[in-house]
Amino acid sequence: MAKFLIEVPHASSQLGCLEAIQAFLHSGSHFLVNADWGCMDGEHVAWLTLEADDKDQARSVIPIPYRANAKITRLTKYTQEKVQKIIDKHIQ
Repeated sequence: MAKFLIEVPHASSQLGCLEAIQAFLHSGSHFLVNADWGCMDGEHVAWLTLEADDKDQARSVIPIPYRANAKITRLTKYTQEKVQKIIDKHIQ
């Protein structure tokens, strides 16, 4: 499985925040609990990280009204070994 960062923007009003929070809550409380919200700092986005087989599977956890505007990014960790393999491959 791959790890994904999901960014879910929502309207920048108090009502927009409450609607987004309720949508996450109704999708399953574990989504609300695991989301980080930027609203209190003026950044009206919810962030989640999760493991999924692919982007489509990751997108499926987002409440339907917010799926179209969500950004999903596959995350990668690099070790020194991985970096060396990339370098070696490009030097040949």
